[in-house]
Amino acid sequence: MTELHESIGRARQAVGVLASPTLRAAVVGGADLDDRTRAAIAAFDWLGDDGPDTPLLGRTAQDLRRLQEPSALLAFDRIARMPVKDDERHPLSVRIVGLVFERLGVARTVPEAVLNAAIAMFAEDVAIVRRDAVDLGVLERTDDGAAYRFVGATGVRHN
Repeated sequence: MTELHESIGRARQAVGVLASPTLRAAVVGGADLDDRTRAAIAAFDWLGDDGPDTPLLGRTAQDLRRLQEPSALLAFDRIARMPVKDDERHPLSVRIVGLVFERLGVARTVPEAVLNAAIAMFAEDVAIVRRDAVDLGVLERTDDGAAYRFVGATGVRHN
């Protein structure tokens, strides 16, 4: 898992270089560097005195491709602590419930125990994820409260 986290960090650095004219000029063009830019570039394990480490960047690209596969979820731990701020937590809760119903089938009505077990694969705080999804209209409880239906972000019932 540490290798994947390092690859993600390396990819973020590479994107940062592409997005920043100052970093891009320093990495590609050998421009004069201020202390801050020099410190940023010194943290790039993929960039040596003689240029980019091509094999390391190749492994990073492989890792990023692996992260696009469905099995990539198995490479990461569950979310131990959901964000406290609603604007940070809500999108995450919606995404988790969306992933759960992609796997369970969006047209299914799912008993609470099954929903809880599925959410628990992604987050430790099952209740907050489920509650957020209901409050945001992504999930709807059945009349007896024993099961849930996926409504989705559009508010359209899927059954």
